Amino acid sequence: MKRSLMGICVIVCAMAIWACGQAPEEPTSKKPDEQFKVGFIYVGPKDDYGYNYEHDQGRLEVEKQFPDLGVMTSENIPETAEVERVMEQMIQKGAKLLFPTSYGYSDSAINVGKRHPDVVLMHAGGFKHSTNVGTYWSYIYNAMFLSGMAAGEVTKQNVFGFVAAHPIPQTLQNINAFTLGARMVNPNVTTHVIYTGEWCNPGKASEAANALLDLGTDVLSQHQDCPRPVVETAAKRGAFSVGYHSGDLQKFNEKGWITGADWKWGELYVEIVKDVKAGKSDKWVNRHHRTGLEGGFLDIAPLGSAVPKETQDKVMTWREQIRDGTYAVFQGPIKDNAGKVRLEEGQKPSFEFIETMDWYAEGVVGEVPK
Repeated sequence: MKRSLMGICVIVCAMAIWACGQAPEEPTSKKPDEQFKVGFIYVGPKDDYGYNYEHDQGRLEVEKQFPDLGVMTSENIPETAEVERVMEQMIQKGAKLLFPTSYGYSDSAINVGKRHPDVVLMHAGGFKHSTNVGTYWSYIYNAMFLSGMAAGEVTKQNVFGFVAAHPIPQTLQNINAFTLGARMVNPNVTTHVIYTGEWCNPGKASEAANALLDLGTDVLSQHQDCPRPVVETAAKRGAFSVGYHSGDLQKFNEKGWITGADWKWGELYVEIVKDVKAGKSDKWVNRHHRTGLEGGFLDIAPLGSAVPKETQDKVMTWREQIRDGTYAVFQGPIKDNAGKVRLEEGQKPSFEFIETMDWYAEGVVGEVPK
């Protein structure tokens, strides 16, 4: 079927249910009764070179810093009641601190927290907390904005493709920031989005990437838990890649690599474990912990050889302005792609503005799926 650049974004598939999850791995210490035990739960595989991979790199740093810690992990756990079962298993095995790392684990974390007031749960990216549940996140859209700037200078077609999982606020932040960064240096750029309906389905991600390339895009980015298939598809077809989650993706498209967003969770996880072990969980629970580039828990990935030196210098200059607070990525004036003013001239975004984003910025083609 012939595809047109004027088409609206496509939803490839509704979210599928994972077949089954993996039982928690046992703590490794030889003295389980004396351990402070921690559990990490992942929605996908730990070796996805993406979202779960980077959270697991943070877990490895925790084990390095606390060699006597009892650590359990469980991967491929769907965003259903299954995750509650896994968290309950970990608690039965003695876990006093849990990291449910997927956005869709939010309600389950709150439910488990109510049943176990003596257990601390730190949920990644959520919008709900309680007396023993906190949330944490770093605004990765900052790195995506900078990536868009680099891509806007490199593109030949001025058409970007973005493979996304679900239209949640975090995803829309990244799509919009990526596009705004590109249009700051190249106002002709447009971004086309395809949703796969799944956080990690390599086949659907590759299919979506190919569909976007068929539309004439020459830069591919994404918000997928397992980003490697999109990067590899771009490499096979001679397109540029903007990575997501991990800088280690560069090796899958060396020639076309631009840059991307790169998590650095280790330092944060070490800090949380240290505080909770010491009885200082009040620093984390019943609140949302948010940082940007200044927090040190994410950064822009290495810039590739496809990016001219002058552009690299420009991107790094803007990186410092974002880090020191001189510039806010979502700073007015900003319009959505229907022409509605979302932020007035000079207006900076509030927490609610960022966390409830449900619209496309100017330059993104189509409508947000409901």
